[in-house]
Amino acid sequence: MALETATFGAGCFWGVEWVFRQVPGVLDVVSGYSGGSAENPTYREVCTGRTGHAEVVQITFDPEQVTYEQLLEVFWAMHNPTQANRQGPDVGTQYRSIILAHSEEQGAAAEGSRARAQSRFDRPIATEVKPFVAFYPAEDYHQQYYDKTGHEPYCHVLPVGVLRDLGLVPARGA
Repeated sequence: MALETATFGAGCFWGVEWVFRQVPGVLDVVSGYSGGSAENPTYREVCTGRTGHAEVVQITFDPEQVTYEQLLEVFWAMHNPTQANRQGPDVGTQYRSIILAHSEEQGAAAEGSRARAQSRFDRPIATEVKPFVAFYPAEDYHQQYYDKTGHEPYCHVLPVGVLRDLGLVPARGA
């Protein structure tokens, strides 16, 4: 089995991580920072806006169970990509919508998906598509935050209808 990696930012990584963990074929999701210039940034540093990093998740998936294109559809459905530098109550450049492509193929798929997704929104999509450069895992307390704390996700929604339309059944009884 040849696994693949995808990196997405859609606001606070707690909710993004939680949603992607529900997708069948997603084997691991790690919250972290990417898209900026600072090496090994901390959460406090990223929150200043001076590192250039966004809160992202890095996903390990089995492309025989879920395709990159299907993950893109989940990405568009879970957040509002027309909001620049914010998602819900969270405001700042670290909360921007971003896709970091790990290959030219992923970059082309992301660009095409963004163009198709635009027809679903009244405002222009603000999502950046950039080549992946580096990923820095967030601190341990950010990993699987909702599972650890028992809080309910407040910013992102599990797009169950989208998962069903894509031929996926939500994992873990979601």
